[in-house]
Amino acid sequence: MTSAYDYYIQWRSLSWIKPRFRREDKPIFLPYESELDALINSTNLKLSVFLQLLKETGVDSGEAWKIKWIDIDVLRKTVAITPTKNHNARTLPITDNLISRIYRLPRTNERVFANKRLDHFRTSYDSVKRHLAEKLNNPRIKMIAFRSFRHWKATHEYAKTKDILHVKWLLGHKRLENTLVYTHLVNFENDEWLCKVAKTVDECKTLIESGFEYVTEQDGYKLFRKRK
Repeated sequence: MTSAYDYYIQWRSLSWIKPRFRREDKPIFLPYESELDALINSTNLKLSVFLQLLKETGVDSGEAWKIKWIDIDVLRKTVAITPTKNHNARTLPITDNLISRIYRLPRTNERVFANKRLDHFRTSYDSVKRHLAEKLNNPRIKMIAFRSFRHWKATHEYAKTKDILHVKWLLGHKRLENTLVYTHLVNFENDEWLCKVAKTVDECKTLIESGFEYVTEQDGYKLFRKRK
């Protein structure tokens, strides 16, 4: 707010003493997946698809807003992301369900979502949040901003993979420090695991490609695990 006022003062050729203050970091609000799904299922098709895209990919809302039809690769099941806010460009996987829903949207211009300003879209979303929070008697829902979907995806992926570089790539961060903030949000103490057994090289290869990590070997069998 002070920076905006400072620009105004300079534009009017006025003078003032800009106050100095220390910015305080606030804890990141992390929604539950059920709350995100409730929002996705409680609005019109375009906004619902937009929210599902945020949840699946973790992209910034500005990046999602700029997606063009040509960025959607149906065969490879990916979406090419044009970066914003000093992020890196990247190509992310998306599900068949999301692709199907995207192609149900009217194709009125080169962009998938943008026919109005993003602020107008956000205003519609705020209205959806208020009504759903009242309907479910859950005030937490009013706290779920577009960026909350990104926070959820980042922590979900880190909990699943424990690979901070993977999360850094997913979010498009240029600096690892920006990604590390999500690591303390994950509580591994109560994690549940899926366990698999493999004996052949092909079975091991399949498990590793599915995200399982090697634990140990017992009686000629190799044991793998992956967080649920």
